[in-house]
Amino acid sequence: MSVTQNLTLMTDLYELTMMQGYFKNPVQETAIFDAFYRTNPCGNGYAIAAGLDQVIDYIKNLHFSSEDIAYLRSLAIFDEDFLDYLGKFRFSGDIYAIPEGTVVFPREPLIKVIAPIMEAQLVETAILTIINHQSLITTKAARVVNAARGDGIMEFGLRRAQGPDAGVYGARAAMIGGCIGTSNVLTGQLFDVPVLGTHAHSWIMSFPDEYTAFKTYAELYPNACTLLVDTYDTLKSGVPNAIRVFKEMRRAKKLNGRYGIRIDSGDLAYLSKEARKMLDAAGFHNAVISASSDLDEYLIDSLKTQGAKITSWGVGTNLITSKDCPAFGGVYKLAAVREGDGEFVPKIKLSENSEKITNPGNKTVYRIYEKANGKLKADVISLVDDVFDESEDLTIFDPKETWKKTKLKGGSYTLRELMVKVFDQGECVYESPSVMDIREYCIGEQNTLWDETKRLVNPHKVYVDLSDRLFEMKRSLLDQMGVKGE
Repeated sequence: MSVTQNLTLMTDLYELTMMQGYFKNPVQETAIFDAFYRTNPCGNGYAIAAGLDQVIDYIKNLHFSSEDIAYLRSLAIFDEDFLDYLGKFRFSGDIYAIPEGTVVFPREPLIKVIAPIMEAQLVETAILTIINHQSLITTKAARVVNAARGDGIMEFGLRRAQGPDAGVYGARAAMIGGCIGTSNVLTGQLFDVPVLGTHAHSWIMSFPDEYTAFKTYAELYPNACTLLVDTYDTLKSGVPNAIRVFKEMRRAKKLNGRYGIRIDSGDLAYLSKEARKMLDAAGFHNAVISASSDLDEYLIDSLKTQGAKITSWGVGTNLITSKDCPAFGGVYKLAAVREGDGEFVPKIKLSENSEKITNPGNKTVYRIYEKANGKLKADVISLVDDVFDESEDLTIFDPKETWKKTKLKGGSYTLRELMVKVFDQGECVYESPSVMDIREYCIGEQNTLWDETKRLVNPHKVYVDLSDRLFEMKRSLLDQMGVKGE
């Protein structure tokens, strides 16, 4: 489900001033722009694409309202003929994208826009802000989920998110990354994902004593009774009072659903171990021990290594803000232009920094899997008209350190093209799956990775190679400009 908004003016001013420049100096060019990123976020071995559904909603609703035109007129920098053009504006181009939930790597085009250059220029900012944010949070969530080693991760960072939109779409992204639920009720309503929650310390403090607070809550929610036990003293008061309530529920035959405790402060490893002993001694072996308290993937991994008896984790601030890596770093670069009905002419951006030299041409991405085990071997960025035959030997090589080569024997590998067509001449031809379906797809995607690539620290690098023809195109353009290849 999408949230319909008119985000047309969610753009940088220079996109509009460039549009007017193209309008005043007619350039009958169709352009290809690629949106990609250069470095995996959070020190991860990969990223996960997210945000396409909102991009689709944005493109579908892209139009300048009368209020938008009036505001632009008030800036006194746009001529009336250009404003008249904007009043009739609709996106008419093609868009290709890698579907949400797909494992991706640096320099691969996540979204490719083929459109008249004015239109392709306009959509840059919105595409980047949507894809950058949601891909970042999905990737962060996947790290947290992987650190939990099969335990459930609950997202509840709404109150710490950078505003309502970041909270709503960040929670959606976290669900794609593998969270089992969110505290964000609006996200639950909009995207049909599970909502979860317990109660606050203020609930305990508002009653005459802790036991009465627990008992009242248990009577209200007997089938989902998780009690926050650290308001006063976790082991001397909280856990004993929770056990007392659980015993009463058991005698009343009301202990039929999910039940347990949550710890929100202190030494989580020690407290969870002691709480587990107390709960087990009382016969509550099925009681869940959940934890919160400024968790991230590193702390969860450490607690798991220490043998903490926590099986459910609530993660807020560090997930919803990706606190240690607050930006994804995606960019949007011109790759080719075509005048009229002619052929696309590849374009390349040069830089003193070789990482910022772009890949030219009309491209797509192929993923190579080892046929014997289904594991991801490498990715190849290729030109759209490149042809591969899985029955033939395939040699792939690092585009920078070209002596690093791998020869794959025909029949030992399989190929999958990652990009799909989303818009065809301005009409949407792709339907986004549900968030929960994307989540399952994302889990499957990560299962194609070797464990070494999923390490939190110093992960194994997955190579992204260039096809022979794309490599030669890039080298030729660099040679023409008097620049040595990478």
